[in-house]
Amino acid sequence: MYVFVYPITKLYDVVIVGAGLSGLQAAHYIQAAGFSVCILEVTDRVVGKTLTVKSSKKGYNDLGAAWVNDTNQSGIFKLHQRYGLDGVVQYTRGDDILESGEGVIRKIPYGWPLTGLARKLMIILRDESSRMDLDDPKGFPEAKEVDNMTLDEFCVDRSGSQNAVHMADAISSGLLGVDSVEVSALYMLYYFNSGRGIDNLLSDEKDGAHYLRTRQGTQTIARKMADELDKSDIFLGVPVTSISQSHDDSPCVVQTLDGISFSCRRVIVSIPTNLYQSISSYPPLPQAKRVLSNHTIMGNNTWSELSKGDRFNQAWEQFCRCFGKFVKDIPKPYNTLEMEWSKEPYFFGAPCPAMTPGLLTTVGTDLAAPHGKVHFIGTETSTVWRGYMEGAIRAGQRGAAEVATALQED
Repeated sequence: MYVFVYPITKLYDVVIVGAGLSGLQAAHYIQAAGFSVCILEVTDRVVGKTLTVKSSKKGYNDLGAAWVNDTNQSGIFKLHQRYGLDGVVQYTRGDDILESGEGVIRKIPYGWPLTGLARKLMIILRDESSRMDLDDPKGFPEAKEVDNMTLDEFCVDRSGSQNAVHMADAISSGLLGVDSVEVSALYMLYYFNSGRGIDNLLSDEKDGAHYLRTRQGTQTIARKMADELDKSDIFLGVPVTSISQSHDDSPCVVQTLDGISFSCRRVIVSIPTNLYQSISSYPPLPQAKRVLSNHTIMGNNTWSELSKGDRFNQAWEQFCRCFGKFVKDIPKPYNTLEMEWSKEPYFFGAPCPAMTPGLLTTVGTDLAAPHGKVHFIGTETSTVWRGYMEGAIRAGQRGAAEVATALQED
């Protein structure tokens, strides 16, 4: 239970807008550095895009961020260990059943080497993304040309086959929930390298992005992080409407929808990029930030426009069509769980905002740049494991370190 007493006169060192993993990590860092901090969260929970629901007396299901690994995701895995959570290795034995864009259904052993066009395209994407400097994406060879191409155009151009579109769609929709015709090819190469390579991003095995699930659910991490902070400094259900700052030593003022003002020396914004302009800024956000807010996109599958019953029927029909070719009796599920992140008013999709063509080489490097005394975090601002819980933790640490340094110099 969070104490909800509005501070009217208290001057905080830092106000954090957003109580997801990135905001919570920043709060821990700021507090450990000896500064006062409060968190303002628009929803009624401190979890961001982690959401765990109980499925039975003994089981939990994650409807948001779900996987960690114990080798190259050091930030989130340290929290996993700190809170005594149990990792469950992703099941990888058996066969994969695949349906191609042309409707061809086939079965292959899990981990079976790719062949033909799929192998050729994976080699291209692996090699091209490995050339990406995560600190200088504009230094990529022919950066502007590649940035102005969509992923499907890039895959067709480099592979020489129009059929590469199907694989491009599978990759972009699987990783970001967007179609390959929407997202910049350069941004996707950046995203691959951010996750330690495309093979790693698509892997369910050791070192891969989908190696370990959390038996207690990943939302447990955010809850336990919040429990270690002073509950009187966490405010839920508080929409922030404006952030004001001056060029002198006057405090920043963060205004909420119900007219309450929070004063502070620095502000950390931990909300999705596409929501930046939902908060009025004085002085206004730089043009680069406004462009990013208006032109980044979130995962939003078309089939979410169908009714819940129609979605189930379509998924079940494909399930039966694919498995029915190899299995005689297919048991019907006793329950289905959904979370439509695209319809959540303060998220509008998942897992993180992606860049459309032309953004990365023009304004992409401004994503994490401070605006005066206002700093920006969130998984999409991380250079490592962007879009994942690890990216959120690292971004929180980076932004908090910026703020702590600035406060010490003030």
